[in-house]
Amino acid sequence: MDDHEECDAPPVAALVRDCAPALIGEAPRDGARRGGETCAAAGAATGMAGGKGAGTADAAPGRKRKRRRKRGRRFFVRDAAGPEAPVAEGAPSIRQPDEAAVHHERAYAARLPHDRPRVRPREREGEALYAALDLGTNNCRLLVATPGRPGRFRVVDAFSRIVRLGEGLSGSGRLSDAAMDRAVEALGVCASKLEGRQLDGLRMIATEACRAADNGQIFIERVRRETGLDLEIIDRQTEARLAVSGCSSLVTRETDGLVLFDIGGGSSEIALIDLSRHRTPRLADHIVSWTSLPVGVVSLAERFGGRHVTPDSFESMIVAVTEMLERFDGRGQLAHLAAGQRFHLLGTSGTVTTLAGVHLGLARYDRRRVDGLWMEREHVDSMIATLLSWDFDQRRANPCIGEERADLVLAGCAILEAIRRHWPSERLRVADRGLREGMLNEMMARDGVWRRGKRRQA
Repeated sequence: MDDHEECDAPPVAALVRDCAPALIGEAPRDGARRGGETCAAAGAATGMAGGKGAGTADAAPGRKRKRRRKRGRRFFVRDAAGPEAPVAEGAPSIRQPDEAAVHHERAYAARLPHDRPRVRPREREGEALYAALDLGTNNCRLLVATPGRPGRFRVVDAFSRIVRLGEGLSGSGRLSDAAMDRAVEALGVCASKLEGRQLDGLRMIATEACRAADNGQIFIERVRRETGLDLEIIDRQTEARLAVSGCSSLVTRETDGLVLFDIGGGSSEIALIDLSRHRTPRLADHIVSWTSLPVGVVSLAERFGGRHVTPDSFESMIVAVTEMLERFDGRGQLAHLAAGQRFHLLGTSGTVTTLAGVHLGLARYDRRRVDGLWMEREHVDSMIATLLSWDFDQRRANPCIGEERADLVLAGCAILEAIRRHWPSERLRVADRGLREGMLNEMMARDGVWRRGKRRQA
């Protein structure tokens, strides 16, 4: 279930898709790994199709030659944006400036090596364009989109990279030089993607790592100076609201109550949502209680160890998170709904999407199969037990986990297990979406782009 894939696809899309995972949020396919052989094959296939038509006409002189209508859709290939990509000299231009106070995978990202060209859909003249950037404790993510059907949007460009900005933060209280360098490099790529675009809305946020670090504001100034991007450090309440806004389309009318959680790198946001009374289109209106736990996959793995996790150390992680949950005063707000059939959990984070990918046995991560997936209680139990039985090398070898998450995934599972024990539910829905989608939803709703009869001026 993917609300964002409303892209216009040219006739050769099936041939070049292996070279353009940024459009569908999946890892590069085998052809893309072979250095663009798939793209070459696509060009050859297209050429052969044209040659065949010409040959047929020459072989039959008396037959009229059919003229093929040229299609208006084209691919535009952007120069590679890698570590050496030039950064923007200034912030991207905005048609209508936005107030910072108004406004939420890992999928969408181009997973090709950074020296490979990316292919993206053509931006139509005059269409509204919005961008959202989320710099978290573990990831740097960018999404550029244009409004589609009511409540939905079409992705124009995307970027995601694990930067581990919060690495070592729990021990030192500061962002390390190496972590800041990685983040600035990734943000430079984001700046190059935004440069020259006429944006109707833009919001760029930083979360727990920059909130908690003694030098967080100094880092924000460095980012502004070196990339031209002006990041806003948001508070935990705003982060929780954006997480809810980003997942609103995955909540069905059959739901009376849910616990929505976002397990991050340095913090975990939890929102209790009651839909049993009068419903409004805005899911955030139904938050009856929320909390932000000062723990995430990076901080928990650094505290208990992430590479070599035993059943005992895993249980110690769960206990530590459970103690934090017990200090959450509003945790009982959904007690009247939790025992019913119309209650469930909704998770948006790399932990639950990774768990879903392993559960599906994917040879490579596929957002289209993961986003919106329902997992039963026994499936989640089985996957957590499986990951706990694997050693570090086995986790690293799994295509849905990989090198960058192998030492973090069990810490995320411990946070998930603490949540599940606190709010037992027979079903968990998986969301491969989050803060960026929340920001885009709020900006577009604020501008009224989905109102019936709305006429936008060019």
